Amino acid sequence: MSGADIGLVINTADPYSVRVGEHYARARGLTPQQVLHIELPVRAALTREEFAAFEAALQGAFGAPRQSRVQALALAWRTPYAVECMSIGGALALGVDALDCRRSCGRSTASPYFNSASARPARELGLWPSMLLAADSTDAALALIDRGVAADRGLGRRGAPPVEALLLSSRDAARNARAALYPPAGAIRGTGVDIHLATVDAALPAAGPASEAGGAEPLEPVLLVQVGMARLPPLASLRFVRGALADHLTSYGGRLDDARGQSSALEWIQAGATATHGTVSEPCNHLQKFPHPQVLLLHYLRGETAIEAYWKSVAWPAQSLFIGEPLAAPFARD
Repeated sequence: MSGADIGLVINTADPYSVRVGEHYARARGLTPQQVLHIELPVRAALTREEFAAFEAALQGAFGAPRQSRVQALALAWRTPYAVECMSIGGALALGVDALDCRRSCGRSTASPYFNSASARPARELGLWPSMLLAADSTDAALALIDRGVAADRGLGRRGAPPVEALLLSSRDAARNARAALYPPAGAIRGTGVDIHLATVDAALPAAGPASEAGGAEPLEPVLLVQVGMARLPPLASLRFVRGALADHLTSYGGRLDDARGQSSALEWIQAGATATHGTVSEPCNHLQKFPHPQVLLLHYLRGETAIEAYWKSVAWPAQSLFIGEPLAAPFARD
């Protein structure tokens, strides 16, 4: 996926959205035909009626997904991030009935994009994956965009720095369920990526030549972090490479204005990650509702973009909010 495949949406009612969207259009060289300016409520969730009007405007600008000239959407805002109990991305991709909001812990519609080989999800599968250009401040969002652009083709080749995939277990039994999916520790041949498994409690392992995290062994710069915790420890010890992915399995990480006492996914962006994931309503700990570590790594290391790798890693994404710079592709080859 490339810049020509992105449809950018800017909310004219939100000064953050206007500034961030305009910067993204310049940074990725988008044409005016790839940008939709629309006025939306600046609040957490859209009603079904508001979402229907938004969806109609998208199709008016870009065509219906199977006939669309764009294959994915960049949404230049922090709110709205939901449609009732679903994420805005889940509703766009799967429809507003993909989840029964009376039973948010239940099964939701399966994504045909999960672990697929599709490079044209709108044309081939009839869905638009989307990602929010969200951060705690406008300046942080501009920095996010810039490091996403700078990440392209920077890893996995001769002379590129080695990097770490940090897969962490916690003592939170329910949220640690994803640890069963971690691949074994060790180097992934031909990629420059080393998988590091560790247990985390009050502090994370440190990156750099010396550790300040309670004797944890030193790490290379970090490409990926995954953990299951409600509250994240301080993230300052991590040195993220441009294009890094990071997320934590918890209930409300995708509620960007109110994570209900849990850590927001935006903490990863603030710490230097380029893309992340969180759920916007109570999902329980179904592994299908969170990024699968092996699937995520597989697609990213193949050279796919952050939006492709993250979306392909979640089997039931109705509650999933994907955040970051969509086109970051550190392992791309062309």
